[in-house]
Amino acid sequence: MTFEKIKGLIVAPFTPFDKRGEVNVAPIADYAKLLERNGLVGVFINGSSGEGYMLTVEERMKIAEAWMAAAPKHFKVIVHVGACCIKDSYQLAQHAARIGAFGIGAMASPFPKAGRVEELVKYCEEIAAGAPQLPFYFYHIPVLNGVYLPMLPFLKAAEDRIPNLAGIKYTYEALYEYNQCMLYKDGKFDMLHGQDETILSALIMGGAQGGISGTGSYIGNVLVEVINAYNAGDMAKAREAQNYAQEVINVIARYRGNIVCGKRIMKLLGVDLGINRTPFQNITDEEEAVIKRDLEAIDFFNRCNK
Repeated sequence: MTFEKIKGLIVAPFTPFDKRGEVNVAPIADYAKLLERNGLVGVFINGSSGEGYMLTVEERMKIAEAWMAAAPKHFKVIVHVGACCIKDSYQLAQHAARIGAFGIGAMASPFPKAGRVEELVKYCEEIAAGAPQLPFYFYHIPVLNGVYLPMLPFLKAAEDRIPNLAGIKYTYEALYEYNQCMLYKDGKFDMLHGQDETILSALIMGGAQGGISGTGSYIGNVLVEVINAYNAGDMAKAREAQNYAQEVINVIARYRGNIVCGKRIMKLLGVDLGINRTPFQNITDEEEAVIKRDLEAIDFFNRCNK
């Protein structure tokens, strides 16, 4: 089974909540328009940026349906369906297929942690079977779940057992391994780059065509600029854009990272996505004022997300 390879940058969006921490799908339509305006080509919903493991199955389905309704026609909607309970994952995969999603994905469960490649393959095999006609992407993000298994052996073990395995969303620092996976069987699998700090490195090293970005909600146009400049052969412009993206990422790193600080930045851009769920420590009003000043100091509001 073969699937089209994704070209361009997909965003892992935040899940909108109200002031009580309840799911609020109302901002999703404006959110989708903002992403389209800045050159993004799709969304990977209910993942780590979307606080997916902190949502009920019903909430995750509600969010998926809202994104399917709001997404521009050309957008690719990939639904993260990973869960600690394999039955929940299977149900979410079936739902994604019913509503017409482009694809599904799953990160390794944080509990229990897969300790061997065989355990991870079995986990993914059972999830992917819930939507056998959709491309399935394994979401490799070991910093969140502690599953530091090698990905090339995973691909070799999984390719004959998961017919709809399309590739990997690779969010890890090991560019050597990323490139080895890209080279496997002349690029059989779609290796979606997932670490925004190293987009340019991945382009140079492996010729990556697609990626899934956590910070793309608010620096999407800059990250797209990295890709476009590289493709045009303008390395100076590509380096400048990559380094500017890092300046913004340095700001969010000072205020509890993308999931917390990035979500509050969206409010500063006019798309209020509400609070984060417990146990995240939400940005205070005082911190928001400082974050705004830090961003103004690097000309963020003139350069990012038009």
